[in-house]
Amino acid sequence: MKTPFARPLLAALLAVTLVGGPISPAFGQDAPQNPQPAPAPAAPTAVPVSLGLAKYNYTRAPRAFPNISAPYRPIKIDEPGLTNSPRIDQLISDGKLQLSLQEAVELALENSLDIVVQRYNPWLADTTILKAEAGSIGAAIPGAIFLASTANNPLLSYDPIVTSTIGIDSRIVPVNNPLTSGTGTGLLALTGLSLHTSTFNTQYTQGFTTGTSFFTTWDNTRSSSTSGANLFNPSVQSSIFVGFTQQLLNGFGRTVNTRNIVISKNNRKIADWVFTQQAITTVTNTITDYWELVFARENVKVQQQAVTVAQKLYNDNKKQLEIGTMAPLDVTRAESELATDRQNLIVAQTTQLQNEQILKNAISKNPLAPNWVNVEIIPTDLPNRPEAIEAPSFEEAAKEAFAKRPELQEQALNLLNGAVDIKATRNALLPTATLQAQYGTTGLAGNQRLFSSTPAPGAPIVGPNGQPVPGLFLPSATVTQTGTAEAGFPDAMSTVFHNNFPDYSVQLNVSIPIRNRSAQADNQHAILTQRQLEAQLQQLKNAALLDVRNSYIALTQDRAQVDAASKARELQQQTFDAEQKKYQLGASTVYLVIQTQRDLIAAQGTELRALANLVEAKANYERAVGRTLEVNRVTIADGKSGQAERETLIPGTLHGQVVGVDKIFASSGQK
Repeated sequence: MKTPFARPLLAALLAVTLVGGPISPAFGQDAPQNPQPAPAPAAPTAVPVSLGLAKYNYTRAPRAFPNISAPYRPIKIDEPGLTNSPRIDQLISDGKLQLSLQEAVELALENSLDIVVQRYNPWLADTTILKAEAGSIGAAIPGAIFLASTANNPLLSYDPIVTSTIGIDSRIVPVNNPLTSGTGTGLLALTGLSLHTSTFNTQYTQGFTTGTSFFTTWDNTRSSSTSGANLFNPSVQSSIFVGFTQQLLNGFGRTVNTRNIVISKNNRKIADWVFTQQAITTVTNTITDYWELVFARENVKVQQQAVTVAQKLYNDNKKQLEIGTMAPLDVTRAESELATDRQNLIVAQTTQLQNEQILKNAISKNPLAPNWVNVEIIPTDLPNRPEAIEAPSFEEAAKEAFAKRPELQEQALNLLNGAVDIKATRNALLPTATLQAQYGTTGLAGNQRLFSSTPAPGAPIVGPNGQPVPGLFLPSATVTQTGTAEAGFPDAMSTVFHNNFPDYSVQLNVSIPIRNRSAQADNQHAILTQRQLEAQLQQLKNAALLDVRNSYIALTQDRAQVDAASKARELQQQTFDAEQKKYQLGASTVYLVIQTQRDLIAAQGTELRALANLVEAKANYERAVGRTLEVNRVTIADGKSGQAERETLIPGTLHGQVVGVDKIFASSGQK
């Protein structure tokens, strides 16, 4: 039996439930316990978020002064920080983390292990510069095609090398011939010759980027023996030689001999761009993860609202069934709708948990940290319809992408390295002609025995008869050692400096490889590699054009979808309001009111998804044209004293603006 008050009462209950419920046009959100003001737009002079890449510089070795042992000891390198940044604790309150989009980006850059790992590559590239400047070849760098030049040019050591030799040699040599001068008395007995030699030699060598090698030697030898035939015993021999070696053909000139230094410096820039690409990827992924969580949380609210409406319909239908004003089939339909909405709610809740965990992993190094694992993330930003950020034309967008996309800058630098390698291999085709020259002077001194002579009668003179002639004797003298004239190292060096015994030497060595196939192969390989890199650069440009075009189209489509979804939600709101008024006037049914309410909830969900897609498409477009770091105020340089570095380490940028890119492409032969 239908009472006269049943319909007005039910209408009132529906009005309270449906109209008073959380029906928001888009992304309605509970107010946080500690409301935070909406973040103001970043001012142009705001200090950018620094990734700290310039914190260390490994292109310089420890200096020898005042600590002379510093170059021979390892430097201290900090271990990687694998714990969450302290700012996470600062943002957590009552087990919840109220997080803005900018804070999410900053936390991701602070804690992303991808950033931690990739940050080492530019530092590793620093060490290759240090090694190349010493004349050696470093290690491979991600993104760099050339480790070093493939040319077979002479490698010189640009670090000075001092070599010292100190030796003592003492021996007794058995003499097989006792008649050897100064060794014996002529007796048929085995005798020994005692020898003692001390050497003190020092050499300095250094190579220069002109293809020149310089050397100087200072040799000193002290020797003594039991032989009486030496003029000086012991003797000291000193010598000083100065010389150089100059490459005249293969290996001549600074361009050839600095080839590996230039390549290493370009590889350092490539490492910067690889790191920049990782930063762009991290920021873009974090933005997407943030908006997916925002959508998931709001979708849970929409699904909760749908369950509330379905539960209300089911309860009302049961009551009407009990009083006999509704058929059992309507109750069954309401119960089925309630079960479906509860299932949708569970799916939405689990999706929220998944998206929350994805964002947690993105902004933390250790997602299982005790103070972090059970924290609930509450996004504080809502996706608003962004202003138009597209370039005025597709050509302008493509030009911007060519200037800012990291992979294009990497390839341009690889082309510069290829040009260096071609020049070096071309020089290596030449024969090897080496001019060697040296000048030296030698000195000798030592202890010399002094003798005196005393006249004395000698053997008698024999006459024709074979008898001695009385009173006539052969002249003779008695030689007696009276002392020793001592001389040593100062006397030998005096002889050296007086240039008493000069030594000049000039030599030209020429080596001509017949057929020269090895050098030809290196040169042809270098040219072919350069041609391949040019084709790959155009390939990358085409891929960038397609990416820009697709992201531009997606952004345009998503704007249209937001417009359509917003209009559909407004119309559905009007439909629901009209159906509710018809019900109050008795011209509709509860089922039709609930149906329009479900349609309104679905329209709200569609608008939520469209808005999330739009802000994500905006981030993707910024990635496609290379604006991501600029828009999100991120620099890979350091900040000092509250001011950003005037120059970032991203090649081709200054004060956040791209410069010099046309020059880079022009140098590589690209347009």
